[in-house]
Amino acid sequence: MKKLSLLISALFVSLHTFAQSPIKVAFVGNSITQGPGRDNPDSYPLQVGTILGDAYTVKNFGVSGRTLLKKGDFPYWNEPQFQEAKDFQPDVLLIKLGTNDSKPQNWAHKEEFVKDYLEMIAEFRENMPKDGKVYVIFPVPVTRVNFGINPEVMNNEQRLMLFEIVQKSGAEVIDLYTPLMDKPELLPDGVHPNTEGLTIMAEVIARGIRL
Repeated sequence: MKKLSLLISALFVSLHTFAQSPIKVAFVGNSITQGPGRDNPDSYPLQVGTILGDAYTVKNFGVSGRTLLKKGDFPYWNEPQFQEAKDFQPDVLLIKLGTNDSKPQNWAHKEEFVKDYLEMIAEFRENMPKDGKVYVIFPVPVTRVNFGINPEVMNNEQRLMLFEIVQKSGAEVIDLYTPLMDKPELLPDGVHPNTEGLTIMAEVIARGIRL
């Protein structure tokens, strides 16, 4: 009887500890995700963490200027943050890449965009729990050509590819295009959201994660 009591007590402690473990959320992306700094509270990933509260541990793995394409000029694949995000073993992964891929030198390899994206999702899933969630973020709109980033590619051609990626991967979607579509004033340089825009993004993402 004493052994049974000890076993039940140990099980209770174990379940209680498990219940208290925060949900790990990882953000992968480019300069929009990195924001004013990976550890800056104004970055949209850390704003998401503030909204979600202590039940979640949120980490920002964004790296400015990086591409999803392996043959892009600065592939995210080659960054230490790629491995760091995998080592984090997130319960929830959000990928917001593609904006820099629209540059002419990168979009020359557009035939490989879907394949590379699917491979990235698969590689992350190897380091996630079986019930982990992957979200493909539809990037914010690009309102004019800047930094070589092409609005026609971003707002039309690439969006269609993202639908295909979601369908083939079984990933979930968070749409950041629509909330900012009619708010060009929140994208002062045509590409990067200002503080108000980042807050809108964070609110949309937090709602999506909680659903």
